[in-house]
Amino acid sequence: MKSSLNKQSILLLGMNGLFVLAGALSGTFLNVYLWKTKPDYTMIGWFTVSQQVALGLTFWIAGKWVKEHNKMNALRAGTALSGIFYLLVLWSGPRAVHYIWPLGILLGIALGLFWLAFNVIYFEVTDSHNRDRFNGWVGLLGSFAGIVGPWLSGWIIASMENDTGYRVIFSISLAIYIVGVILSFFLKKRKVKEEYNWSEPWNRLSDVKSPWRPLSLALAAQGIREGVFSFLITLLVFVATKQEWKLGQFSLITSAVSLVSFWVAGRWLRPHYRSAGMLIGALLLVAVLLPLLWKVQYGTLLFMGIGTSLFIPLYLIPITTLGFDLMGATDRNVAERVELVVLRELCLMTGRLIGTFIFIGVLSVSRMPHVITWLMIGLGSAPVIGWFFVRGMMKSAGWKPVSE
Repeated sequence: MKSSLNKQSILLLGMNGLFVLAGALSGTFLNVYLWKTKPDYTMIGWFTVSQQVALGLTFWIAGKWVKEHNKMNALRAGTALSGIFYLLVLWSGPRAVHYIWPLGILLGIALGLFWLAFNVIYFEVTDSHNRDRFNGWVGLLGSFAGIVGPWLSGWIIASMENDTGYRVIFSISLAIYIVGVILSFFLKKRKVKEEYNWSEPWNRLSDVKSPWRPLSLALAAQGIREGVFSFLITLLVFVATKQEWKLGQFSLITSAVSLVSFWVAGRWLRPHYRSAGMLIGALLLVAVLLPLLWKVQYGTLLFMGIGTSLFIPLYLIPITTLGFDLMGATDRNVAERVELVVLRELCLMTGRLIGTFIFIGVLSVSRMPHVITWLMIGLGSAPVIGWFFVRGMMKSAGWKPVSE
């Protein structure tokens, strides 16, 4: 079967690359910027909660717009709102810590609109034969952005006085988002005939025989880890080093490793290896956290970052491909692909919120370094549980779509 990517999928990859690059330039240092004004882990945790709540609700509510109207406009709106978010951060400066909830909600809406439209378009321009390759390229571009963006941002911030460097990188991200909006006009608009079913995510989960039930639990488990690790790792590196350029160096090294590992996994990870790959990847993601029990310093954090970059493709590529292959398993699924994308994101959001609430709850009791380390190991073990839920969906001869 042909597994090459067509022009539309390549164009979508370019759109994704620009969006991720803008996020890598500024997003890596956004929490650090807030932290320097108010060093409070729980504040960053609530900022994450506001984003995730807004993101999940945006997926569900905007699903009607994406399915019944123009999904390209949703993609553009998400990109444009991301630019507006950084414009507001530039305007508010250090006062941004007083607007955690409205800023987080705006960023969540922006991310929700972009990724909802992106995932639906991604499903339409790929198929079960080239999704592993597409996902590999997504990881490859994300890693490249992670190499260039944070390193460049760290260098700019370190070479300028006060907060001038932050204002420069936020401005650069704003410009990239504008370019992304322009690029989106070259994506073809596809005709939509179906109506949006608001209750479909619940209908799938309430059906005891639906394969979406175990997959939803696996996605929630994935989200438990993502919710906290998305902001905690960069903060720990900065707290340990007190230098932005060190954080940029950390991102450069780990993203360079990730670039290679996603390329290899996307090229060689075949369907009959998915289950084993997920389990091995999940276990190794926990193993690389163990040196932090000895001491949380730049060296052990770098070891953890490199290990995570090496092994996370083994977990992410199979579970991502599994979900989107399931969307194409039946005619009903294809017709309700938007609702299923919404379901997928709601499951991830639920997991991220659970993980973040656990983080905030534990830190309200104790903020001792060893407590944070054990909390990371506990939350970082969630992908193992995720594999357990979907292991039966991936046969030794390769996963096949399950009829519903």
